[in-house]
Amino acid sequence: MAKRPSVSMKDVAALAQVSVGTISNVLNKPELVAPETRQRVLDAIDKLGWVRNESARQLRAGRSASIGLVVMDIANPFFSDMARGVEEVAAGAGCSVLLSDSAHDAGRERAALDLFQQLRVRGVILAPIAHSPDGELARRLDMPVVLADRYAAYQDVCTVSVDDFVGGQLAMAHLLERGHRRLAVVGGSADIPQVRERRDGAARAVLLGSPDATLLTISTARLDIAAGRTAAEAILAMPDEERPTGVFALNDLVAIGLLQGLVRRKVAVPEEISIVGYDDIEFAEAAAVPLSSVAQPRVDLGRRAATLLLGEIEARESGEPHQHVQERFTPTLQVRSSSLRELVVLTP
Repeated sequence: MAKRPSVSMKDVAALAQVSVGTISNVLNKPELVAPETRQRVLDAIDKLGWVRNESARQLRAGRSASIGLVVMDIANPFFSDMARGVEEVAAGAGCSVLLSDSAHDAGRERAALDLFQQLRVRGVILAPIAHSPDGELARRLDMPVVLADRYAAYQDVCTVSVDDFVGGQLAMAHLLERGHRRLAVVGGSADIPQVRERRDGAARAVLLGSPDATLLTISTARLDIAAGRTAAEAILAMPDEERPTGVFALNDLVAIGLLQGLVRRKVAVPEEISIVGYDDIEFAEAAAVPLSSVAQPRVDLGRRAATLLLGEIEARESGEPHQHVQERFTPTLQVRSSSLRELVVLTP
């Protein structure tokens, strides 16, 4: 089958018997074109099946109608929910969202930002990887940038994040209230700022609530389901008298993997080991044993990041001053079956 030749604006102009400039006016300033001529052009477009190259038009104008979004792991429901919030706000403003997954890789993150700059997107929302020098990246890009899921006390960049220290306190205080004294924090590396803050919050809760409790930290290379299963094996390899009875998993994927590993070895949750996760993704409530979890406003975080970015874009394009904002949401605890074992009352 012969390849169908591409249709150009000149072809539309020839069929409608008008100039290329008239075609442009019909598309961009229809009020300048007589109704009869406008209809003739629209009929020609429909007959030829011509589609305007919007990307080329935007590049000629020196500005795109798109914003960029770079996340660490789009397979993690936290980031897909955040992206949904970004999309909602962007669509309402007539912008499209170009999504890139850095996959926790600094090279991929930098390449995505370079590409977005080449495409002349109007601005970027960046959820930086663990070692990303976020202040540097924001300053290096010649466009508005908002950091999402990362708090940075820089005065020249907007940030939207969740108070992970408070989240860690909430999770561990709940386990302490349920009578647990052999405790563990599972998942990730302290190189990740969110992991570090959640661990610090958990340690603070133990210090304030029960200084005699033991708190074990189990690091994992990633924050995924496989890491949770690996952590379960490490916990089950411990002697019974040392094994933690209350575990705080630093995200819900790790918590789900941990739950799977325990259930497969016929360890009862929450009767033998209670679990609290983090993020409160949809899968948390739908797990075989519904997971208690620290809830982050994932979609709202994306919405707010997009709102701040569009505000900065508007200020820059109009020449108006812009005040950068560092905004933090407060997490909440959703208690479900995975941590609701019978309350143990401790007596002196």
